[in-house]
Amino acid sequence: MTLQYEIWRTADGRANGKELGGVLVGTAPGTHAVAWPQQHLLAPLLSSSETSLRECWSTDGALQQGRDHGIQWCRNEQVLYGVIELDETEDPAQPGVPPLQATSRVLYERLFCLLREQQLPHLWRVWNYIARINEDSHGLERYRQFNQGRYDAFVQARQETGGQVPAACALGVREGPLSVAFMAGASPVVTVENPRQVSAWAYPPQYGPRAPTFSRAALVYPPGQEALFISGTASIVGHETLHNNDVAAQCLETVRNLESVVREANRRARSAQPFSLRGLSHRVYVRHAGDSDTVQRALQPLLGDQAVVFVQADVCRADLLVEIESQAVHAL
Repeated sequence: MTLQYEIWRTADGRANGKELGGVLVGTAPGTHAVAWPQQHLLAPLLSSSETSLRECWSTDGALQQGRDHGIQWCRNEQVLYGVIELDETEDPAQPGVPPLQATSRVLYERLFCLLREQQLPHLWRVWNYIARINEDSHGLERYRQFNQGRYDAFVQARQETGGQVPAACALGVREGPLSVAFMAGASPVVTVENPRQVSAWAYPPQYGPRAPTFSRAALVYPPGQEALFISGTASIVGHETLHNNDVAAQCLETVRNLESVVREANRRARSAQPFSLRGLSHRVYVRHAGDSDTVQRALQPLLGDQAVVFVQADVCRADLLVEIESQAVHAL
């Protein structure tokens, strides 16, 4: 079995029936429906004349598909990809809980239920997209509401909430349901933290009643392969944002953090080929569209431009202007 990641610059790509799942990025709908689980990231592309593109995971293993607990999923023997979207609603069983917090908990409880049923219990990577992520409601920023709901679901499912946690990102879009895509597998993650940063799950209380439940990166092991997932990474050193209002400086600090994570990953990696920034695929989230040219000029000499997608989206802290997530798959 071989797991493969591709960016289809033309949104329809080259489907071959081996697609495990993926994401449609952009504000335009795809020109045709797809059979595999597909998350729609409703955010404008910033570096393409196209209004949408697809990113797709495929495999040469035999596939099964289904829909359970509101999750569309596809799997082979060792790996599962799923997508779930839920409108925010109050939970009668949790009176007084903000709708986003309640919905986040329900969504993750369903996710863990599916993984138990499919006997692929290890959550590897999660992509979370939240409407109006930095707005306040019910006396708390919406991102912090999401973190509380996610944490509660981890506890309910008897999952670890620190240390052995998946790689993840959480970005803001203008509107829409809570949208989550995820990849899980039969083998546990090998977590990677960044020596330059406090682990996200250990953030102090000033960032909310519950710290975010994710690792800085994760090494995972489909059969015969080693995949590196680097979580959303930004201009944070220790636990504090650096370079307020300076997007170019935030880009360079973010790259320093990526370099640090890659070094740590290579210390723990099993494959002979080391991971490198230019060998990774990257998705760059830019808060303000007007900063796009500055961001691309700052990053392209460092990341290259062959496997980089630039998207306008809100970052989880209001003072962060850019965030980068990255990934690569190597043979063992």
